[in-house]
Parts: sequence; structure tokens; C-alpha cells
Amino acid sequence: MDHKQVSFDSELLILVDEDDNKIGYKPKSDCHQGEGILHRAFSIFIFNGNGEILLQKRGADKALWPLFWSNACCSHPRKGESYETATKRRLEEELGLQAELRFLYKFQYQANYLDKGSENELCAVYMGRSEEPIRANPYEIDEWKFVTIDELNRDLAENPDRYTPWFKMEWSRIQEKY
Repeated sequence: MDHKQVSFDSELLILVDEDDNKIGYKPKSDCHQGEGILHRAFSIFIFNGNGEILLQKRGADKALWPLFWSNACCSHPRKGESYETATKRRLEEELGLQAELRFLYKFQYQANYLDKGSENELCAVYMGRSEEPIRANPYEIDEWKFVTIDELNRDLAENPDRYTPWFKMEWSRIQEKY
């Protein structure tokens, strides 16, 4: 797989209201300034056949939460894209994977990162399983690993500041409900 940059500040994201109705489009860079503008996002959790969860350390060049650990893949549908199209595209672009995904739930959150900007997202959360080899895109991912659920929970308890805020919220809910 040829790795190339796949994420751009100029890509148009889908602005939504709290009920996920489209209300417009703005460049990604605009959506993440200040307190952020509410936009669509998705977050994907991938497990392997041993029940281990795939974690990625976000790339060093990410504007928000660089070098923080997070779930397998998170991004945004672009203008004209459905959640289904966007999740398939992004799994391939970031991890070189294909996986059947199951929609779990949507939630809204807002989180500030230092003085650099924030996420203000209506996020759709998905779960899937894959045995395919990981081909991580170095533009997006600094490192990756599969860990057991016990290892993850232990590290989250001991080192919560190493993880992205959305991942901590999503993982907590997944463990309670799924």
C-alpha cells in the first residue's frame, strides 16, 4: 500500500444540529478552532480474533491530541459522504483494513486541547473485527498495538492522560452496554 497524506485542513466537514440534521459545510480547520463547530464524526473500535483491542498512537503532526493513544480509527465523513462510505474509506486509508462494522450509538461531546483548538462532534461509534495485517499510515499513526481488555483498563486507570478524551468516554460506555 502506498502511504500518503489522507487528511487535509481544507476538506469540507458536515455541520449538524444536535439531531444530526445537516446544516452546512465548513473546512476541517474552521470546525476545530476555538470551542469548535458541531460536525459529524465517527469512531471505530477493532478487535482481533483473540478479543484484543487495536489501539493507535496518533501521529506527531496531528493538530489536536498528537501522540495520544486512541481507538483504532476516528475521523469525519466529508461533504457528500455517508457514515458507511466514510468509515470504509478511513479504515483503508489509516490501517489498510477492511472490516464489517456494527453501529453502536451516537453521542455529542466537546473537548478542548490546550490553546490549539477543540473537538465539537456528533460522533457515531462503530465496532468491528479483523484478522487482516495492519498497514498503518505513518502520516496518521505514530504506532499501534493490540492489547487485552484487562491491559487497557489497567493502563487507563494508571495513565489516563495518555488517551484521547473521546476514547475514554466511548470505552466506558462500550464496557457498560456492549
